[in-house]
Amino acid sequence: MDFPQPLMRGTLVSRYKRFFADVILEDGSAITAHCPNPGAMLGVNTPGLPVWLSKSGDPKRKLAHTLEFVEAEGGLVGVNTMAPNRLVAEALAADAIPELAGYATHRREVKYGEASRVDFLLEHPDRTPCWLEIKNCHLSRTKGLAEFPDCVAARSTKHLRELETMAAAGERAVVLFVVQRTDCEGFRACAELDPRFAAALDHAAAAGVEVLVYTAKMSPKAVTLSHRIPWTPQA
Repeated sequence: MDFPQPLMRGTLVSRYKRFFADVILEDGSAITAHCPNPGAMLGVNTPGLPVWLSKSGDPKRKLAHTLEFVEAEGGLVGVNTMAPNRLVAEALAADAIPELAGYATHRREVKYGEASRVDFLLEHPDRTPCWLEIKNCHLSRTKGLAEFPDCVAARSTKHLRELETMAAAGERAVVLFVVQRTDCEGFRACAELDPRFAAALDHAAAAGVEVLVYTAKMSPKAVTLSHRIPWTPQA
């Protein structure tokens, strides 16, 4: 996923009301940016951290800038929760995810479950349909370990139950966590912050839902999927 133009660097002043971030750019100007992340952003919301922003040329937007990366101890951390779906769409089109390669079509936002829409439905005339949910992960509290979620994630827990239903019906169901940071080589559900989600992930896996975790390569010019890392179920 290439950015139309290189990102702008600044310093985080405050992230507030979930979707707003005040930033001082390198030229000294103060701006308010859109923060496309409804989570707690633990570890990447501290005032004074360096940040990277994209800028839209759309005159209809109320906020021209979008918060894309925060520089944390491990390097760049992607906080835009819309980015993983775009990354996965590109990777699916290029058959760059071996576990999900070979499908003829990749439909997005297909209705399923209880008034939900799955991120992707992968189909092929000679294969079982694959229902694919994507989750963004940026939390790391232990060196080398990514965790999800960073707050209570009731909607994500609901998605796991709906994937279980598809697996029980004999179709393929997959949840793919995209870790938008480069310093992690393992993944687990964060039971401390959301025990229900952690239990639901284990239950879904036992019921036939496949769990995939991929890291991402990030730079101010582009973001791409990198490689698969293992996940550890709850003990």
